Amino acid sequence: MTCRLLLVDDHSLIRAGVRALIADAPGYQVVGEAEDGDRLPELVARLAPDIVLLDLSLRSTSGLDALAQLREAGACCRVLVLSMHTDPETIMRALETGAHGYLLKDTTATELEQALGALRNGERYLSPAIAHAVIDQALQRGQATCERHNLTARQLEILRLIVRGKSTREIANGLGLSIKTVETHRSQIMKRLQIYDVAGLVLYAVREKIITLDD
Repeated sequence: MTCRLLLVDDHSLIRAGVRALIADAPGYQVVGEAEDGDRLPELVARLAPDIVLLDLSLRSTSGLDALAQLREAGACCRVLVLSMHTDPETIMRALETGAHGYLLKDTTATELEQALGALRNGERYLSPAIAHAVIDQALQRGQATCERHNLTARQLEILRLIVRGKSTREIANGLGLSIKTVETHRSQIMKRLQIYDVAGLVLYAVREKIITLDD
């Protein structure tokens, strides 16, 4: 089946260039274009694209705001950010706000097709040129989170699974640990946080943004 694409960029030349690249990729069709993201949820609802190619620097609405609006609207499309921004913090914010892939504008036709193919198959895509910087940023955030909550990386991982309703056996099987080891971690987590019930852990995890309500 043909994959329907919506291009959102405030530069007509960029849209024309992307459209030309896509024209040579079989199985894709550009069903619409927009130069701003202020009415993106409405446009997505009307055109029903499978993938939105979204710039972050738009005229009246930033790409990050547009992503948030799509998320709030419950849009089913996937979003590939196509941007010149290489700052790891910006990229992380885009991914956290709902982007399924991030591609630099100086990409090749081959990489664009790879990214579209990944999103089309339900996967994520990150431009190789920025992958290492994003991984480093994620690791730094993870370390900071561990230090802030006085938990190890493994304990944070187990905490997230606990508040998502996973049983001790499920956690042990999923992480390749023994049930006794998971029980020990669980006890240490509760002791360090001074919280001794799952409901309390859930509230703590949401309040401290260890998880979100969408997780």
